Amino acid sequence: MAAKRGHAGTALGSDLSPRELRRVFGRFATGITVITVGRDEPRGMTANSFTSVSLTPPMILVCVMRDASMHAAILEHGSFAVSVLSDRQERVARHFADGSRPRGAAEFATVDSVPAPRTGAPVLPGSLAWFECGLAAVHDGGDHSIFLGQVLELGDGTDDDALLFFAGSYRRLEAPADWRDHTI
Repeated sequence: MAAKRGHAGTALGSDLSPRELRRVFGRFATGITVITVGRDEPRGMTANSFTSVSLTPPMILVCVMRDASMHAAILEHGSFAVSVLSDRQERVARHFADGSRPRGAAEFATVDSVPAPRTGAPVLPGSLAWFECGLAAVHDGGDHSIFLGQVLELGDGTDDDALLFFAGSYRRLEAPADWRDHTI
């Protein structure tokens, strides 16, 4: 049986390398978020695997690698927050993506944050939006877990443009001036 081929002749199957997958997955532009947990010992990480799931009940999902410390922290706390970053927050995205950053409260020493109203997980002022969630379910996602969060509180922030990730680089998306007047 011949292997299926992609449009550019790339074989599809179990012999795909993580590097090649990352490169091709990177052709899909995503927003950038920071996922946070904890009140007394806060944790944060940059993530682009985030999406809305349901309006009733209000739910979102985030995907976190199983060996990331954030994975255990979400399970331990049973809650998390997500801040959707603006184009002015690239420094914040890079900070929470840096594996050598300090941990715990020191992790937030150089980043503005306020506690979310219900769980105390840090949310980031200057973000486009934020969601505070109770952990509703966890699903297997290969080397990641898919965390479903029931939205407990939310807010929108600045009218700045969005920070995106595309083809391995941070990018900016200019929102139309009247974007709040549109509904989907």
